[in-house]
Amino acid sequence: MRSQILIVLIHVLSLFSIASAFAQTPSRTVEGLVVDSTGLGLKGVSVRLVSSLDSMTTSTNKDGFYTFNNVQGKNLHITYSMLGFQIVSRSVSANPFINQQFIPQVTMQTQTTLIPEVRVVRVIPIIERGDTIQFNLKGFDIPPNSLLEAALRQLPGFQVLRDGTTFYNGEPIKGVKVDGKLFFGGDLLTATQNLPSNFVRQIEVINDYGELAAAKGIKDTKPEKIINIVLEDDKKQIIFGNATAGAGTLDRYIASLGINRYDNGRQLSIIGSMNNTNTNLFSFGSPDGSNSRSADLTDVGDFSDQADGLNRVSNFNLSFVDTIGSRMSISGVYNYQNKQNKTEGSSLMTSSYSDYKINKRENFFSKTDDNIHRLQLNFKAKFKNNDELSIRPELGYSYGVNRIFKESALSNRKIRDVGHRQDTTNSSTPTATLEMIYSKHFEKKGRRLVGLFKYNYQSTTKDDFILENFISYDSTTTEPTIRRFQQRQYVDSKNDMSGINASISYVEPFFENSLLEVKHDMEINRIEARRLVYDPLSLDGGLVDSLGLDYAYEFKSFKTGLNYQYEPNKRFRVNMDFTVQPVMLQGRVQGDTTLYDYDNVNLVPSTTIRYKFKNDYEVLFSYLGMTIQPNFLHISPVRNTTNSRNIIVGNPSLKAEFSNKFAASLSKFIPNRMQYFQTDLSYTFISNKIVGSKFSLANETIQQTTFENTDGYYELKWGYQFDSPIFNDDFSLNILGNLDYYNNLSFVNHEQSTTKQLLYNQNLQLRYNWSEYFESVFNTNYFLNRAVYDLPYKNEIAAHSFLLSLAGRGYINDQWMLGAEMSQKFYDGYVRELSDVNPTIINTYVQYSFLKNRLATVRLQCNDLMDQNKNVGVLTEYVGNDVFESRNNRLGRYFMLSLNLRLQSFPKKQR
Repeated sequence: MRSQILIVLIHVLSLFSIASAFAQTPSRTVEGLVVDSTGLGLKGVSVRLVSSLDSMTTSTNKDGFYTFNNVQGKNLHITYSMLGFQIVSRSVSANPFINQQFIPQVTMQTQTTLIPEVRVVRVIPIIERGDTIQFNLKGFDIPPNSLLEAALRQLPGFQVLRDGTTFYNGEPIKGVKVDGKLFFGGDLLTATQNLPSNFVRQIEVINDYGELAAAKGIKDTKPEKIINIVLEDDKKQIIFGNATAGAGTLDRYIASLGINRYDNGRQLSIIGSMNNTNTNLFSFGSPDGSNSRSADLTDVGDFSDQADGLNRVSNFNLSFVDTIGSRMSISGVYNYQNKQNKTEGSSLMTSSYSDYKINKRENFFSKTDDNIHRLQLNFKAKFKNNDELSIRPELGYSYGVNRIFKESALSNRKIRDVGHRQDTTNSSTPTATLEMIYSKHFEKKGRRLVGLFKYNYQSTTKDDFILENFISYDSTTTEPTIRRFQQRQYVDSKNDMSGINASISYVEPFFENSLLEVKHDMEINRIEARRLVYDPLSLDGGLVDSLGLDYAYEFKSFKTGLNYQYEPNKRFRVNMDFTVQPVMLQGRVQGDTTLYDYDNVNLVPSTTIRYKFKNDYEVLFSYLGMTIQPNFLHISPVRNTTNSRNIIVGNPSLKAEFSNKFAASLSKFIPNRMQYFQTDLSYTFISNKIVGSKFSLANETIQQTTFENTDGYYELKWGYQFDSPIFNDDFSLNILGNLDYYNNLSFVNHEQSTTKQLLYNQNLQLRYNWSEYFESVFNTNYFLNRAVYDLPYKNEIAAHSFLLSLAGRGYINDQWMLGAEMSQKFYDGYVRELSDVNPTIINTYVQYSFLKNRLATVRLQCNDLMDQNKNVGVLTEYVGNDVFESRNNRLGRYFMLSLNLRLQSFPKKQR
């Protein structure tokens, strides 16, 4: 009953908020005419309309007419201004009974007073230009001496999460450029948490279709959001950075140093960081005073730390951008990261069969130490004949140690197993990638010849040492029996994966406003796997042949197709693609004469239709078909007994999946009102879906999993987002929600089982900015995870969570700032012993800024004042006939004192 009341409450709040923003009063159109003293229409007069609900600016056309749409206020104040003429003001009461109101003609008189030179500058806050939305920062109230991250929080449509992850209108920002060039390897945090906002003139949000689509001139891929930062003209030669040092209770610490140089497109960056507070790298913590992470927009307002376990992270980053001559540029990035994690937790998994259940309870402890190296270079050249070449090589190497200890108790009706399992893994993985794109230039506009070549290689070597000890109590017989089981395995495995992808496209203008692409694509992926298993308990510690593997697998795809694009104007675009795709899968076990192969020909159509009407609305319809190949776990033809209670056997006869996705989107964007609404609907069904197949006998606790192809899987997803100021520009509202429905399939004891899963999420955020000196935010979130499965019998499970949170910060004066945040979360429907926690999270801090331009900051903060975050890593999953729930430890209460120094240097001005 409590959950139902919460659901109704959120829906009422959401509907009321949308209604108050969109339908406070009926909207109308206001029109008028401006003339000079001779009665001729005046072109270019700046006309500003202000009411309690409106703030709009426009200019007159060549005949002197002007128009305002979507006017909602009743008492209108209109100002007319133009250089050389006297300013005119009019106050008008709107007629509530008409939708179109004409303002009496306004006559402007010439300005006869001689004055010194006057420069009138009008800044339009938001400008939309096709795939680019431009934000002029001078049109917004940006806190002085703030970083770019704080400025983004003030821009409509932007969401900056606690770890610095940035979204625009619900989509993540995937990269960043400065003045059109890649910024420090595309690392967004380096830009937003180091660049001062007063360095920046404009922020451009761009739909990026990828380098290949740009070379072809055909927008046939789903775009990603990136931002381009346009610097002020006098800030294009700068040195900036950040230095941070902090120490706290429970041996908490943070230290980082970053130096960045930008010189008219030439870049050099050196950044290092180390901490054990789960702070995202290169950051000084979030503006809300905490250092937590959020996974996505559904976690907005949850002030608990989202990282499981206790983490210790060290990172080093070196990047550069330079030019070679006038036609070539080069950039490079080197990253190194060391991450150490310690996690403790407990879990419960229930596997349901026709007349019995297997319950598995575990307490576990894991310790990992991972190291990652990555080196990436990027060469771009434009030749004298305007041909373009891009080469991007990348090398990587990772290695680590993972230790896991588990205490387990498994039981069904009459059997109970109690024991422990210890697994130590040493692994190393070198990787290499090479991507090249060549674009041939022709004199004829639109004609292109584009070639792509991509090669990737990965080799993973693992050494596993597994130790298991179990005592089994068996009551299936008249006389209960006790059996002991012990297993030790040493597993030496190596997987080599390589892939080649090559394509060539010829694009030709086809009639007016049309492009026709003829393309051919080849993809070949190979896997070579070797696995040796030794039994140290045997007399000779010898090799176990039955568990070993020497396997070779190959996937081939050849696609030939046509792609037609028609774009008569900026409002309408259609792409129609049809491809014939032969697919071949082949696998062979060394020493076995059996050949596992599968051949098929897929006919793959795809379509995207985009139409924009009334300058505000945009609709998008699309269909996409694609082939999904099985991974190595699915096809490995070997019996994996490293976990004696959950044996996995691959199926080398698996076929490739084929996915069909239909999607529709409707959006409305009103720049002058800073309102945005979008709703999306998609339906996906997959043929030959690869699903798990579990088998267990009634008198055992041992389960075996393999994989099969089946039809009938589908998913339906709907979501929406609404952003708008309400009441006035000081209040901003963000509402988002999604509803995902999955028809999941699996096999239980050779019978097909269907699990119908519903995921529902609703989030509301209300932000209040009184001025640059005070801001607050209120959040509420409801989440439902509901599953109905039909085997072994029809059953329903529903888990709920509900969140309320409030945060605020304010300056006492120009130097002192106080901040606090609190969130309360409720769980229901979970296993009580695992999730019987309703954590109250409180974080507070006080901050003092000093030196010129407040470049130095001392902060005293308390993270998790109530110490309730350390055991709230709750997770629930429904897969096949399994219901899995777990709870892990997280970072709890600590106090920290830290010092942050922002570094800035400018070239001396020439006198």
